[in-house]
Amino acid sequence: MGVVTYSQEITSVIAPARLFKAMILDSHNVLPMIVPEGIKSVEFIEGDGGVGSIKKTNFGESSHIKYTKHKIDALDAGNFYCKYTMIETDIKFDKIDCVVEEVKFVAAGSGCVCKMTSEYHVKEGCELKEEEIKKGKDKAMGLFKAVEEYLVANPHVCA
Repeated sequence: MGVVTYSQEITSVIAPARLFKAMILDSHNVLPMIVPEGIKSVEFIEGDGGVGSIKKTNFGESSHIKYTKHKIDALDAGNFYCKYTMIETDIKFDKIDCVVEEVKFVAAGSGCVCKMTSEYHVKEGCELKEEEIKKGKDKAMGLFKAVEEYLVANPHVCA
């Protein structure tokens, strides 16, 4: 099994504490409210949001994925850092065993830089092409921008 790593940085006008709260700590409330057509609900199946918790995301009817489950591997709210592993989904991955995500929000002026690293643990004998990774990253970027726009328009949310 090999590991394909993909990293990206996104600059935001939102302060790191607020964006971390919206995207990580309070995502189970915030995401379905902001993009109800894309994300129907987010619920904890195990735990309360801390390390070891398992979070299930249920996607909208138009999505090709019905749900994903993520296990929180590390969480440092003081440093705006989270690491989690996608442990289950309803679609069959023929090339991937799991995906490990690391997200860190770093202050930059009055906003922040979101640093994301994804490790795709590829099954033996399989190859993962960059365009396959890019599809998922484009959707994640769309979600990030939707949350950012919502927080700009609603300064009281996650303040």
